[in-house]
Amino acid sequence: MQAAFNTQATAQPALVQFDLGLIEAPTSVSAHERIGLALGRDYALHGLTPPIAHLYPQSPLQRGWMATRGRAVRTPASPPVVLWLALRTHAWARGRSFEDIQLTPHHLAQLDTSHCPITRELLGDDNRSIDRVRDDAGYAAGNLAVMSRRANRAKGSHGRQAIAGMAASCAAGPITRIGGLAEAEWQRLAVLASFVTPLSHEQAAQIPLRVLPPNRLRLFNPIQALQALITRQLATPGWSARLSRLEALLPTDALRSDFNRFLLALAPRVLAAAELQQPHQIRWALEDAWALPLVQKRWTRFALQLTPEQAEALVERAAAKKLCPVHIQRHDDATDGWALATQGYAA
Repeated sequence: MQAAFNTQATAQPALVQFDLGLIEAPTSVSAHERIGLALGRDYALHGLTPPIAHLYPQSPLQRGWMATRGRAVRTPASPPVVLWLALRTHAWARGRSFEDIQLTPHHLAQLDTSHCPITRELLGDDNRSIDRVRDDAGYAAGNLAVMSRRANRAKGSHGRQAIAGMAASCAAGPITRIGGLAEAEWQRLAVLASFVTPLSHEQAAQIPLRVLPPNRLRLFNPIQALQALITRQLATPGWSARLSRLEALLPTDALRSDFNRFLLALAPRVLAAAELQQPHQIRWALEDAWALPLVQKRWTRFALQLTPEQAEALVERAAAKKLCPVHIQRHDDATDGWALATQGYAA
C-alpha cells in the first residue's frame, strides 16, 4: 500500500484549470524544446515575465513567451501558480522530469508549512525550498516536501542509507555537525527518506518516527503508515476514544495487550506537553516522544507481530471508520510519473 497523508481540510477553493497545450511547432522539435515553448506560453498567459536567464533569442522558453504575450491574461498569477511555474522552469533547465498532471498549483499549495520539518526553523521567502525527497525520482506528486534551504543543501543527492550514516557519524563524534546539521536533524532526514523508500517490513517496523510525514507525501511501507496514523491521534482531542476503537480492530488479545503497552509509553510524553497550543509545537512533541528507547522498543514488539497486509488493512479500516484525524488516500501505483527508469531525468 502507498498512502498519502493530507493534514489540510479537504474543502478548499478550487484553482483554475491550466491549459498545458503546446504552441504549434514542427514535429521535429525535441521534447525539451516543446516543454520550453509550453513554459513560455504559460508565463505569458498568466501575465508573468520569465526569469531573465531564459530571455535570450535561442531559448524555447523565450520564444514561447514572445509568441503568446500579446494574448489576454487568463487569470492573475497566484503565489501557487508562480511557484508552479518556477518549479517547472527549474526542472526543465536541469533536464529533470516534471509530472504535470497531478503536480498542479493546487497540489503545491497543500505542501506549504510554517516550519522546516528537519531543522524546525521558521520558514520565510528567503529560506523556503521544495525538495525531491527521493533523488532518483523526478518532480512528482508524493515525492516533494517543503523544507529549509539549509536542510535541502545538506541532503543534496544523498539517499536514505547515506543520510542514516550521517546521523550515526554525528552520534559517534567527535564531530557533532555535518553539512550544518546535527544528529537529530539527520535522523529526521533519514526517516523522511524512508517513507518513500521500499523497505522490508522488519526494517520499516524498527524506524522511530522522528518526523511525521509532511502533507501529501506518499508512504511506501504500510507499517509506517500505521505508525503515523496512531501517532497523529494524540494531536487532536478525542484521541483516547479513537485509539480504543482502533484497538478493537486488532485480531488477537496479544496484539491488543502490546498495543496498550506501547500507548502507555507514548502517551505520557505527549500529555506532559498538553499546554502546547501551536500545531507545530504539538507535532514536535509527538516526534520527540519517539526519541525515547522505551517507546520504540514497545512499538517494534507490537509492529513485528503484524504483517504488511494486516497493517495496510488496519489503516484502511481506521480511515473508513473515520478514526484518523487526517485524510488518507490510497495509491495503487505510487511511483506513476516519478521517472524512476531514468533516475528522475526527462526522457
